[in-house]
Amino acid sequence: MNIPEIKELIQAVVESGVAELEVQRGDNRVRVVRGFPQQQEVIIAPAPQAAAPAPVAHPVPIATAAPTAEETGTPVKSPIVGTFYESASPGSAPFVNIGDAVKPGQVLCIVESMKLMNEIESEVSGTIVARHVQNGQPVEYGAALFTVRPN
Repeated sequence: MNIPEIKELIQAVVESGVAELEVQRGDNRVRVVRGFPQQQEVIIAPAPQAAAPAPVAHPVPIATAAPTAEETGTPVKSPIVGTFYESASPGSAPFVNIGDAVKPGQVLCIVESMKLMNEIESEVSGTIVARHVQNGQPVEYGAALFTVRPN
């Protein structure tokens, strides 16, 4: 796909009011997702290939079952589609761990989208009681990243 074709797809999404459009031609896939008014996100990627997941440097407990009484709280959701990173660079300490106290404005993680590193900040004071994704894992818009039990 070339740039004019992608611009046509974006224009079609804007004019039609649909929330999402995905087109695949051969090995190329283009996905246009409408966010908040007048905000679109375009993701261009090769078609998915069957591959083994990348190894995780250090496993972290992930909340997979129904939340327990101590894990109920305020979910921190991804505002964008991208890749979740627990730290600023490979090998450095995570921004937060389960059990850490956080305050509004504190960086919890990074979600990379289209080569841009977006810091995700806490909106509440509290304690991190669950982390729902692994480092390097793709996340969707609205996916829960952490659960914070307010103080």
